Amino acid sequence: MKKIIIANWKMQLSFKDSLILAKELKKKIKNPKNDTVICPGFLAIAPIVDILQGGDLLLGAQNCALKNRGALTGETSPATLNELGVKYVIIGHSERRLILKEDPDLINAKTKAALAAKLIPIICVGETLNERELGQTKKVLLAQVKSALKEVNIKNSSGIIIAYEPLWAIGTGEPIIPFEAEAIHIFLKAEAAKILGKKIRVVYGGSVNGSNAAQFLQEKNIDGLLIGSASLNVQEFASIVKL
Repeated sequence: MKKIIIANWKMQLSFKDSLILAKELKKKIKNPKNDTVICPGFLAIAPIVDILQGGDLLLGAQNCALKNRGALTGETSPATLNELGVKYVIIGHSERRLILKEDPDLINAKTKAALAAKLIPIICVGETLNERELGQTKKVLLAQVKSALKEVNIKNSSGIIIAYEPLWAIGTGEPIIPFEAEAIHIFLKAEAAKILGKKIRVVYGGSVNGSNAAQFLQEKNIDGLLIGSASLNVQEFASIVKL
């Protein structure tokens, strides 16, 4: 199975700069050996669909609503994202859990809605530094995985991806040691398979850049990367995709 490289642009770019970056990445990245996904801000998604036509980049979204239609002011329907050409959607990112107070039930509902709309959810899980120091990493991750996948059926879907992003590593410049991440990925894969009855991909995120990406991708059970800041640099992101 191919590995997957996912760019999360967060809210770092203006509308104009998002279109410029998409155009530059399309020119720079051709025939990548890994699946390559970019997740721009919502306002830029529609024009970026046109920009990516005929290229090798796939499109993702940074979030979605908990259902496909309804009275949900300000939300974005997974079905509408699919209609535009979006293939993937990030769900439960730590910034949304912590800042916007998204709880396990909401993350579970969004996962189900995304699957119903034939999107591939990228479900983020991760522990805090305090939880890590107390030896609670696996306990915390398992609780997050179980709640996100509660009553989820992927037999007729395109699948699910889990993104392991330790909170203490995001944006700090201090990623986890690759072989330690490998052990956690093995654990997450096994637990997800028990719940779903099917193997899924697990990727790593948290201070990944052009200098350390190869170390993570060399690990057998790390199926790809979720990249933040480094994905905003054309040369750096392209170098990672080519690994």
